[in-house]
Amino acid sequence: MKVKILLVMFTAAVLCLSCSRNGEKQLVYTGVIEATTIQVPALTGGKIETLLVDTGDRVEKGQLLARIDTLELSFQKQKLQGALEEIRAQEQLTTTKLKQAKNDLEYMRKKFRRFQKLLESSSVNQQTVDDLKNRLEKSESAYQAARQQFATLSARKKQLNAQIQSLKKKIRDAQITSPIAGVISNKYFEAGEAVPPLNPVVEVIDLSQVWVKIYVSETLLPQIRVGQEVEIVPDGSKSSLQGTISWISPKAEFTPKTILTPETRTSLVYAVKIRIPNKDGILKQGMPVEIHLQGS
Repeated sequence: MKVKILLVMFTAAVLCLSCSRNGEKQLVYTGVIEATTIQVPALTGGKIETLLVDTGDRVEKGQLLARIDTLELSFQKQKLQGALEEIRAQEQLTTTKLKQAKNDLEYMRKKFRRFQKLLESSSVNQQTVDDLKNRLEKSESAYQAARQQFATLSARKKQLNAQIQSLKKKIRDAQITSPIAGVISNKYFEAGEAVPPLNPVVEVIDLSQVWVKIYVSETLLPQIRVGQEVEIVPDGSKSSLQGTISWISPKAEFTPKTILTPETRTSLVYAVKIRIPNKDGILKQGMPVEIHLQGS
């Protein structure tokens, strides 16, 4: 939000003056430096066990910044793993029952078919065949029940495995690492404090490459191009840096309200983004600068 406010206040490009250098027209704009800023969240909420960085510290990508206490999560994982072991034991027992039920069913089917043929030749009576049919139906029911029990246990095992994997992820996420290389620009919690899930713990800013956005009028648009080099002059500095136009908006917009004047109220402008290598960290976020464009 702060960056957006600064963008509206300073970055809206205002044509300040025109001068000549070696016979070429030079266009001067003002803007404010922006940089990649990430508020690093605590994906797993809880008490901050260790906070390893402070404001101003330089950090590398993947560097450990803080640890969240995971003792309770570990207990939950152990409980689920115990339940999973129990399910596996029941699954083994059910597998044995299912195999036996299947064998019993196949045996009763064969026996029933055999006695049906004997009934046709009057070698056995109808009562014997009816009794076998009843036993066959019971075998089929026992087999289906065993299959259902096995399916239920398998589904429960999948649920437990998913819960365990979720807890493992939370435990991994309790190790808060930096997603980029940069400098700690803000710290929102201290060690020992409780942080809610997804709340930022620290803010990291990458100043190795920054950018500034200006707004160019439609009449001056033909004089610039992507890849064109521009001169960047920080306020109060006699030295300059080189930047490169990396993007020109493909659509026009009305002049930002904060720079409206009776003359520019209806002017159409195009946003232009300029990237600036900042290896030495000379430029800081929010720093006002002048942008010098060579016009024709």
